[in-house]
Amino acid sequence: MDVREWASGIRLSAFSVIMLSLVVLGAWVLVPTLGTYIDQRQKIGALEHSIQVSEDEITALQTERERWNDPAYITTQARERLYYVKPGEVVYLIDNDLDPAALPQEQGPISETLEEKPSDWMPQLLRTLTSAGLSDTAVVAR
Repeated sequence: MDVREWASGIRLSAFSVIMLSLVVLGAWVLVPTLGTYIDQRQKIGALEHSIQVSEDEITALQTERERWNDPAYITTQARERLYYVKPGEVVYLIDNDLDPAALPQEQGPISETLEEKPSDWMPQLLRTLTSAGLSDTAVVAR
């Protein structure tokens, strides 16, 4: 009953109604504009981050270019990547330098029964290629 008494005691004048409608109209006009402003600020922030990443990449590439201007670096890269040697040097390449733990263990016996495989071979091929590319162990070719 207190709410009814309070509500019945409110008298709205024409000025109050006009002001209230102006506030509602202002909010109705400004809310989409505010949303647009926030969206644009987010896009600007994303673009500034993209610019910073690009500048970091440019700095890294300039550093790499400066390293390639150094004759000692070029010599080191040629020796490591292409196995170049100076006249009179002897180089030994170790072919089997894998850790014994990385070598595959003996395989179990192969069953003599035929198994039907699913006919959709593409996902299996992709899984095989992915696992072969990301494998840390060596497989002995037979």
